[in-house]
Amino acid sequence: MDRAEKRDFVDLLNKVFAETSMVVVSRNDGLTVADVSELRRRMRAAGAQYKVAKNRLAHLALAGTRFDGIKPLLKGPTALAWSHDPVAVAKTAVEFAKINEKFVLVGGALGTQMLDASGVKALAELPSLEELRARLLGMIQTPATRIAGVLQAPGGQLARVFGAYAKTGEAA
Repeated sequence: MDRAEKRDFVDLLNKVFAETSMVVVSRNDGLTVADVSELRRRMRAAGAQYKVAKNRLAHLALAGTRFDGIKPLLKGPTALAWSHDPVAVAKTAVEFAKINEKFVLVGGALGTQMLDASGVKALAELPSLEELRARLLGMIQTPATRIAGVLQAPGGQLARVFGAYAKTGEAA
């Protein structure tokens, strides 16, 4: 990379750190190109991004952001993953770490809150934003369904009573 490319990369990372809510730091020592491609595919599917970054450039990009506290985690061959949905990026990283022992979670940050590897794993166990929305929608719809059932019950009972009278009238 020449100086202009490095400057552009630092600006890109700085912009990402300003807009995102969660950053996961991982060690990717020994991952094959196929492994990294699979991880990137999974991250994209979850709405997250994964980037291998030189530690010095990442340090420059972190300066002045709320994720400044992850600088000590950036030692050795590290990579960064980020997303607006904190659970999605953590869940994807933890699931990939389970199937590939060369991918090691180092830690991360949720806003200004620093997380170690166990913190990222705990975050991954939470339901995702989409799951929470579905649960909330289900909770909102349940009372409406119950009200509709209560309102329909008297009409249904009347129809059954009239039907029974009609059958007894036909039989007589």
